[in-house]
Amino acid sequence: MSLTSKSSNMGILEIITSILLLNVLFLISFTLANSNTYIIHMDSSAMPKAFSTHHSWYSSLLSSVSETTSETEDDSSSLATCKHLYTYTNTINGFSAILTLSELESLKNSFGYISHTRDASLKLHTTHTSQFLGLTSVSGAWTAPNQGEDVIIGLLDTGIWPESESFSDEGMTKVPQRWKGICQFNSFLCNNKLIGARFYNKGLIADNPGVKIPFLNSPRDSNGHGTHTSSTAAGNYVKNASYFGYALGTAKGMAPRARIAMYKVSYKYGTYASDVIAAMDQAIADGVDILSVSLGYDADERLLEEDPIAIAGFRAMEKGVPVVASAGNDGTIYYRLLNGAPWLLTVAAGTLDRQFYGVLTLGDGVEINFQTLYPGKYSLNQMPLVYNEKCDNETELRKLMKNKIIVCKDNFSLSDQYKIAESAKVSAAVFIFNDSSWSEFSTRYYSRSSFPAAFLSIQDGGDTLINYIKKNSDPRGSFQFQKTTKLGTKPAPHVADYSSRGPYLRCPSILKPDIMAPGTQVLASWSPIGEVTTIRSRSVYSNFNFNSGTSMATPHVAGVAALIKKAHPDWSPAAIRSAIMTTASVLDNTNSPIKDPSMPGIPAASPLDMGTGHISPIKALDPGLVYDATTQDYIKVPCAMNYTSRQIRIFTNSSYSCKSRSLDLNYPSFIAFFPDDQNNSTSNQTVVHVFQRTVTNVAKGGMAYTAKVTGMDGIKVKVEPQKLIFKQIYEKQSYKLSLEGPKSLKKDIIFGYLSWVDDGGKYLVRSPIVATNMMP
Repeated sequence: MSLTSKSSNMGILEIITSILLLNVLFLISFTLANSNTYIIHMDSSAMPKAFSTHHSWYSSLLSSVSETTSETEDDSSSLATCKHLYTYTNTINGFSAILTLSELESLKNSFGYISHTRDASLKLHTTHTSQFLGLTSVSGAWTAPNQGEDVIIGLLDTGIWPESESFSDEGMTKVPQRWKGICQFNSFLCNNKLIGARFYNKGLIADNPGVKIPFLNSPRDSNGHGTHTSSTAAGNYVKNASYFGYALGTAKGMAPRARIAMYKVSYKYGTYASDVIAAMDQAIADGVDILSVSLGYDADERLLEEDPIAIAGFRAMEKGVPVVASAGNDGTIYYRLLNGAPWLLTVAAGTLDRQFYGVLTLGDGVEINFQTLYPGKYSLNQMPLVYNEKCDNETELRKLMKNKIIVCKDNFSLSDQYKIAESAKVSAAVFIFNDSSWSEFSTRYYSRSSFPAAFLSIQDGGDTLINYIKKNSDPRGSFQFQKTTKLGTKPAPHVADYSSRGPYLRCPSILKPDIMAPGTQVLASWSPIGEVTTIRSRSVYSNFNFNSGTSMATPHVAGVAALIKKAHPDWSPAAIRSAIMTTASVLDNTNSPIKDPSMPGIPAASPLDMGTGHISPIKALDPGLVYDATTQDYIKVPCAMNYTSRQIRIFTNSSYSCKSRSLDLNYPSFIAFFPDDQNNSTSNQTVVHVFQRTVTNVAKGGMAYTAKVTGMDGIKVKVEPQKLIFKQIYEKQSYKLSLEGPKSLKKDIIFGYLSWVDDGGKYLVRSPIVATNMMP
């Protein structure tokens, strides 16, 4: 054969090889396009003896069901590894992988398979608060040595900015030897405060192939959310912290001497269950003491046994790690609450007693205060004031309103007027509104206007301004921002309008939320590359930022849990939750019941809005009595909900026969459902609900408590016995609570409180009671 013919044949061979390769690549791309990520629950006890680890067993299973094969030994192994995202051992038993439907069907027939869920996206629930909660460096919970020292708080969030002053390790001791975590920054940036940082993104990448975002493979926070929550929970002391001069002071977390471990799971393109479970799995293995989770599924998306936070949270509880989770930001509609599994500590959001003001000074010297967080040092020197009944014409505003302060009244949408004025690039503006068209959300949103602006109600300066303009031929005014910070505003707190309301749809027999904590306009550290606002379409950045949401409330509670863990290292997650719940306050700073502004005319917020009330850290350290619960107690609840043994195995990884079933968990709250039956033949009948509870004395011996019931109008309440006597510490006593009411309640919600008051007057152990006809 000549060289020429050999070359020709080689060319044909290369063409054939290329065609085959293209077909293979097409097949692989088609397969991947028709694949999804699944979380597979396995029976760990079913692992064949031939495998030394569960990881190798799962990899072998994936290889056996894989539709794409290779002639080389290495390629098959490589393909299985590529499809195999995570192995889980501490939170669930199983793994996550990319599978086609046929591969999934094959896997279902594998020995040890229990169930699967398709990977899905979760969402984030987005200084002075320590003083507002009664924590000081002189007295109370911060009195040495308890500042949460050596307690490790793990957070699942958007990452962390390690250079932030809040994560300085000044004053910190060496990292506890029990810590097993690592630091995954490119250069080591952890210290004795920030002791661990990891990132999890395999689920994200599987659902978004080729995604390119900043710090994808790093725990670094480009968003700011994770830096904010972690510094709120356990940030070190930072002097002269502020948001462009607003809220100037010393910033600090709830537990300033606690350690922080960040597990980055949230990115610009989403937060995936497979990554969340992997992070919680590793956090438990690393040795965290508290888990703070400010994210969750939408309220109607997942069943309890499909919710990664509920499943992983059960295992964390079982291992002694409390999981503090946000209730969500879905607002005032009932049954919208998230993260309501009985073993989680579910947090609602409230407001603070702090407001920030600018000043509009009129030509006659009258000053009108307005809430603002405008970051510019803007001041207009007696500029003309021009009053419009409405500001709906952008062209007119552009032509007539330069170097003037326009004044708009909300004869149509305030938000539309604001957008038109912003687009017209007016020099400054005042927007006047009626109370009926305003809301807490609007105040928070518009206080960060992108140009100098004031928002005034008719009652709080709007009328004064309009009358001044109408009575003067040359009305003028000037703005000043960053003017005043007002502390002690009243009433505070109240329930935040965005905070999700209970009950929890997937398990309504347990009253949720559990507790309310500050969540509105919370100042904390921020990523310096995460935008905080805009001025004239220009991005603005800051090392500190105000943020609102149950995301912000959650780390407050996690920090308080760390204080309790330091004081009582042997307490279970249930005991810690109980201490926080039963010592909460139901009164605001006017000594009146905490209110829900979304329900005007209603004298008090209900426990479905705020749980047991507003968190009281100092009292929580010494609650007197606690309601404890074991793993077996929790399992009785899904058993009573008719969960199958296979479903229960997802939570427990063990066989449980459900011989004992009860929705009556030993919980520090009560909820009873009275069916809304309007049938005349049964409307006069009554319904009785009976609850059994056991309390543990965690105070000294020789204590006696008397039951006191308040509220519950129209419901007959009976407590037996009326008195509990404890001879020694850690002694347990049980009681029975009975609620008798009409089969058809006249109100949707009736609530009150059962308090156990000790004879010495030191302890008041309060539990909310709810009777409702709002059936799930």
